[in-house]
Amino acid sequence: MRLVMNEPVERMDRPYARRWWALLVLCLSLLIIVMANTALTVAAPDMTQDLGLSSADLQWVIDGYTVPYAALMLLLGAIGDKYSRRGALVLGLVVFGGGAVAGSLVDSSTGVIAARAVMGVGAALIMPATLSLLAATFPRAERAKAIVLWTATAGLAIAAGPLVAGALLEHHGWSSTFLINVPIAVLAIVGALVLVPPSRAAHRHRIDYVGGLLSVVWIGSLVYMIIEGPHFGWGVKAVSAAVVAGAGLLLFVLWELRHPRPVIDVRRFTQRRFAGSNLAVALFFLAVFGAFYYLTQHLQFVLGYDALDTGVRMLPLAGAVFVGSALTGYLTPRVGMRVTVTAGMVGGTAALALLTRVDAASSYGDFVLPLVILGLAIGLALSPCTDAIMGAFPEAELGVGGAVNDTSLELGGSLGIAILGSVLAGSYSSHLTDATAGSKLPADALSTAQDSVGAGYAVAQGIGDKARQLGEQAAHTTDAGQAAQLKAQAGQLADGARQMTDAVGSSFSDAVAHTSLVGALILGVGTVLVAVLLPRKGHPETDAKTDAETGSEPGTGSGEHGNAGTGTETGADSAAPAEAEAEDGAGAGAGAGAGVDVEDGAGVDVAESPDATASAGRAGR
Repeated sequence: MRLVMNEPVERMDRPYARRWWALLVLCLSLLIIVMANTALTVAAPDMTQDLGLSSADLQWVIDGYTVPYAALMLLLGAIGDKYSRRGALVLGLVVFGGGAVAGSLVDSSTGVIAARAVMGVGAALIMPATLSLLAATFPRAERAKAIVLWTATAGLAIAAGPLVAGALLEHHGWSSTFLINVPIAVLAIVGALVLVPPSRAAHRHRIDYVGGLLSVVWIGSLVYMIIEGPHFGWGVKAVSAAVVAGAGLLLFVLWELRHPRPVIDVRRFTQRRFAGSNLAVALFFLAVFGAFYYLTQHLQFVLGYDALDTGVRMLPLAGAVFVGSALTGYLTPRVGMRVTVTAGMVGGTAALALLTRVDAASSYGDFVLPLVILGLAIGLALSPCTDAIMGAFPEAELGVGGAVNDTSLELGGSLGIAILGSVLAGSYSSHLTDATAGSKLPADALSTAQDSVGAGYAVAQGIGDKARQLGEQAAHTTDAGQAAQLKAQAGQLADGARQMTDAVGSSFSDAVAHTSLVGALILGVGTVLVAVLLPRKGHPETDAKTDAETGSEPGTGSGEHGNAGTGTETGADSAAPAEAEAEDGAGAGAGAGAGVDVEDGAGVDVAESPDATASAGRAGR
């Protein structure tokens, strides 16, 4: 038995025997790139104190990972399709692990930001590769189940990041949250070489590098604008980024429409299932990432849990994601994708609506039900959408399909933190101003406290420390008059510290409630849009009619590009029987990213290309 798996999955005449072990490796790879972000939220206070980070530095430590990650996924997904999807995965793990090592060794803000950017490049290689290898390795009949586990892993990573980081910070410094990624990356590399079969597109057409670079420009500029504007003001940098993003997007669309082999056929976005699925992913993670951003702060600052306890208390969300993901396998074939996804988004809206009841008297028990509902909603909404997005791409473009799904997720998450984070900051500052009106606290202390909940509690602690110092001086002063004066000052400061502590806690709780209301409204409107966009079960002709009007071939693009990777005009919606199966199943298209399924009676001709027969035969296993 060979140690390294060298037989390409495309040459196998039956399903790969160790495909579930391969899925374990793919999920492990996904786990570390999601944990890299969620763990940092817990390690940020220690990192800030140790490196002397400013608020701007800390913001870019977090977002230095996000910008290259989101910007490069589409191009790197296409490169992985052409040359080697497994190679892209392994290279990404090497780059990611190297960035993690560098991040643990640096001692400056610039060094940490650079290390995080390197990790973001690695993640941009890993993320689309996990989905493209999953779709290439699993036959269509099993792909929905595999995507359920992939989705559940993402949910687990959201909750596991703070838990792992908290456990490490109990005994080690913040650098340990970087180093923990290294052994996991090494394990994933070994697993990928031994258990994951090689895979690449059957046709090795020249990559549309111009389109790929334009995607880097507009996505990168958009993410930069989303980050820069709300946090640092809408100055020249943010406005310039907005202009570049808009111009880049326009040029990208025009170029892709004219190119015979585009990075992505933008006509796919006229397909209701594809467009609706991407919109659902983006809007849902706008709400999820935004909520996670302020919930962890509330647990740590207002309720006083340390890093480890915060991670433990996020576990109900992770467990519920597994349950919700598992339910999609039962619900989607019976009620259709639209009902399942809409139910998930309604659940997410309900979870945020429950958080609008948070106030200064709320305990952890008030958060359990919203966390459980939110976890169930993530599982219900994400799995069918991911399956539908991947099902819209032929075998030659599985990496691009994974990149599109993950870019929607990342853009939504970035928007969530930016929009809801800005609402949170503004609401907190406003409530704190009202709560401290008429107080005798110094103006500079109040101004500092308005920056963030952490700064507010730091100000309160500083005032309390000053009160204790004056009390100690009074106790050691022999002059009775001076002692009385010091005691009076200490008493006033102690009252001020208590007032500030109460004001900060109540103001942030009110801000959480207000921000949750905004998030619920956004997700509620998004739910209606997605429900309208997604086609109804039992009406497969809806998408077919739309595609006929736009002149596109669902699942593959249009024209000559529609044959890339299969030599056939395949797609999720190429015929009514295939459409019905995709709608009644897990949302995967008839061509579902694995080539042509000749058993569906979709009416495709597999004799158009020498490569089509092998691709079609494997897809139909």
